Amino acid sequence: MGITEQLVKFAGADVAEEAAAMMRLSLFDWAACGIAGAQEHEFAGFRRAQMTEEGPAHIFGGDGAGAATAALVNGTLSHALDYDDTHFAHIGHPSVAVLPAVIALAETLDISLNDAVDAATIGVEASVLTGIWLGRSHYQIGYHQTATAGAFGATLAAARLLGLNKHQTRHALGLCASMASGIKAQFGTMAKPLNAGLAARTGVEAALWAQAGMTAAADGLAGPLGFGETHHGEGAEVKLPRKDWQISTISHKFHACCHGLHAMLEALSGANVEAERIAGIKIRTHPRWMSVCNIAQPKTGLEVKFSYTHTAAMTLLGHATGAIDNFSDEIARDADICALRDKVEVAEDDSLSETQSQVTLTLLSGEVRRLRHDLMAPISLEERSVKLRAKVDALLGEARSDTLWQAVIGTELDAVTDCFGGA
Repeated sequence: MGITEQLVKFAGADVAEEAAAMMRLSLFDWAACGIAGAQEHEFAGFRRAQMTEEGPAHIFGGDGAGAATAALVNGTLSHALDYDDTHFAHIGHPSVAVLPAVIALAETLDISLNDAVDAATIGVEASVLTGIWLGRSHYQIGYHQTATAGAFGATLAAARLLGLNKHQTRHALGLCASMASGIKAQFGTMAKPLNAGLAARTGVEAALWAQAGMTAAADGLAGPLGFGETHHGEGAEVKLPRKDWQISTISHKFHACCHGLHAMLEALSGANVEAERIAGIKIRTHPRWMSVCNIAQPKTGLEVKFSYTHTAAMTLLGHATGAIDNFSDEIARDADICALRDKVEVAEDDSLSETQSQVTLTLLSGEVRRLRHDLMAPISLEERSVKLRAKVDALLGEARSDTLWQAVIGTELDAVTDCFGGA
């Protein structure tokens, strides 16, 4: 069975309880990132420009719009901080593409929170499976999996919410194939989060158009001259989940920067050494990250989020990388950080996985310390919940964080979207 047939079948699948539980944690994380992202002044003009209509779907920061517009805006704002979850099986941010489509469409259809969570779980899983099918060559050549694979996940989730039949779902995926897009050249700019918003909007529109009777190629995803063939897709084998779901290994961010930096930052968190004692720092990482988050001399706060050298120096000098405010233009110009980052060497090491990093600290005394971390180290749902609640407490304040948490673990969608308003 090909990827398209599998996805069409998967749209109506039962959702495992543990998978849905993980999806609720990602909903909590995503909503918090969107609420905080709406306060980023750089995106105020973009947000205003989209407010040309009114509608039932809540938008982060206040106001409402139609489902497609809300998906676009909320997808963009929730990725503005680059603090949302990642899945390393395809190196993408699945929730930020899928959840904006699901929540916006669910509001217009008066769908329950439970059904919205199930649809989002299907969409996130489909996003990762599509990303695996497209393969590393698709990502490495320059496509942004959040935007490409994410659009197909958002489309399948929207198709489930709308109750599309198999024929309509196939056409929705085909329509998505003409719209899914996003390039890694945008990393470090405002257009990177826009990629997520465009993917979410594509999911809503493709499903609605298919419901309205619009048709597409018989297999726009995997067929001749389809998306995979024309976008450097590898056509890797994928299997629908039975017991083990891909969402179970989703990775939530506890540092407010590119996820490719996190293994290095976790390793450095155990350094316990004064910066003035350091003679040199060597970071070893998987080769794939060298073109993603290796801006050697970042000039802006956005660029700092994609810099091994700068974030390593920040950590060693005691600047918390979990604090959004620390990724500023001022921090990019900080003289002490810039001086220490000049001692950092970044090297590729294909013996490491994409979730691993090794750091070697050479001290002025001649002592050498080797630190290592793997982001795939197991973490229970309970421990993850505690870490996410601490993260959201820092983002929103404890009172607002608790309100959002109670809404997410409840049954009413309105309780969640009521939290989207301005701070």
